[in-house]
Amino acid sequence: MNAEREDIGTRPDPAGGRYDVVVIGGGAAGLAAAVTLGRARRSVLVVDGGQPRNAPASGVHVYLGHEGTPPAELLAAGRREAAGYGVRIAEGTVVSAGREPEGFGVALADGTRFGGRRLLVATGLVDELPDLPGLTELWGSDVVHCPYCHGWEVRDRRIGVLATGPMAVHQALLWRQWSPHVTLFLHTGPEPAEQEYEQLAARGVAVVDGEVRALERNGNGMTGVRLADGTVVPCEALAVAGRLTARAGFLAPLGLVPVEQEMAGTVIGSAVPADPMGQTSVPGVWVAGNVTDLVGQVIGSAAAGVRAGAAVNADLIAEETREAVARRTASIAS
Repeated sequence: MNAEREDIGTRPDPAGGRYDVVVIGGGAAGLAAAVTLGRARRSVLVVDGGQPRNAPASGVHVYLGHEGTPPAELLAAGRREAAGYGVRIAEGTVVSAGREPEGFGVALADGTRFGGRRLLVATGLVDELPDLPGLTELWGSDVVHCPYCHGWEVRDRRIGVLATGPMAVHQALLWRQWSPHVTLFLHTGPEPAEQEYEQLAARGVAVVDGEVRALERNGNGMTGVRLADGTVVPCEALAVAGRLTARAGFLAPLGLVPVEQEMAGTVIGSAVPADPMGQTSVPGVWVAGNVTDLVGQVIGSAAAGVRAGAAVNADLIAEETREAVARRTASIAS
C-alpha cells in the first residue's frame, strides 16, 4: 500500500519543490480538497501521515453511493482520482509549518521540506479514550462512539453506554433507538437527575452503579463489562464518548492553536476555529474536516474539503489578478 501511495501524481514537481497548495492530511477532506484544486489546474501536494481515524472500522456509512465501503478502499480510490488531476501524494508526517517569503514551508519528520503558496490542513482528530483494559482492542468494532456510524451494525444487541460526562443520559436515550437492550453504566459520570431517571425508566434503559474496570471478550467479540466489585454485566457493544482532540500541534509556529469546543454546554474536545469556508485567522491557511469540525462524518468532511479547496483557489485567483493589474499598470506607465 505504501508504495502505491507515495508520490503517485503525474505532474513533475514545481521548481524548488514549491506548490500552489500543500494539503496536510490525506483523508476524505484532504483528498476532496486536492481533487477540487487539481481540477482547477493548481499544483498540489498532499502529505499523508497514513493514520486515518476510521481505519479500525469495517466500512464507511451514511456516505451516499459508498455505503459500507472499507475506509482503505475509499481512500485508495480518492488517491487515484487526485493523481489523475496531477496531484502528488507524499507519505510522511508534518511536524511543523511556518511562514516564508513566498508563502509557507512545512517540515516532515524525516527532514524533508516542501513549500506552498497556501496551506490546507485536513489532519483530523485523535479520540482520547478511557483507560480500560480491552477497550482499545475493540475500538471500531464492538466499542463504538457514533450511532449513525455504527448503530445499524450493533442493532438489537445488548448495548452499554459508558458514562464519562453529563451527556451520558442523552447518549443512552439516543442508542435506545437501535436496541431495546441498553444499559447505562454510571462509571465516572454524574448521577442522573430525577427527571432523567424517569426518562431512562420509561424507555427501558437499565442503570448500573459502580466503576467499570475492564471489558470481557471471547473469540467472537465483546461479552460483558466487569465492574470494580467483580460483577460482570452481559454486554455485546459499548458506546464510549472520548475527548476529541484536533491533530494540529504543528500549526503552533503560525499562531494557530486548537480551542475547546462545547456541545450542549459540555466540552467535547478541541478544534481549530475557522469560518464556514474553512479559512482560519491566519491569512493563507485553511482547514477542513474533523480538525475543525469534531462531529463531522466522512461525507461532511469530504464536502468541507471541496468548499475549502474552492475557497483557496478563489483566493489565489484574487492574488494573481492583483499582480496582473499591477504589472499592466506598470507596463502602461513605462
